[in-house]
Amino acid sequence: MEFLTEANFRDFVNPGVVSRQLLSPHNSRSSRVTITHVTVEPGGSQPRHAHPASEQIWIALSGEGMLLLDQDETLPFRAGQVVRFEEGDVHGLQVTGAMPFIYMSVTSPPLDFSDIYESEQQ
Repeated sequence: MEFLTEANFRDFVNPGVVSRQLLSPHNSRSSRVTITHVTVEPGGSQPRHAHPASEQIWIALSGEGMLLLDQDETLPFRAGQVVRFEEGDVHGLQVTGAMPFIYMSVTSPPLDFSDIYESEQQ
């Protein structure tokens, strides 16, 4: 069993985005999943990207945004909705509402996302 608390989590930061790694290779032996709590500030975004060898599920907890998909396609995304990206699916997010967009991300197999963020908050 692994029991994780605030002391085990890591926050990675890009302008307007904080990704709190709740369960990831840095604090878990799990070979199946990474779980991240993500907050994107109003007007903030996560650029289009893909994970060639992992699928990812986003569970929208609060706010409104626009999914940024392949070939400049977009799709509204808001609290209460869930989206699953298969391996290699292009995805990103643009916040369109006046409040932060908060979602949980589940990635399988697990990834260490530290290399895509500018800094780590202590």
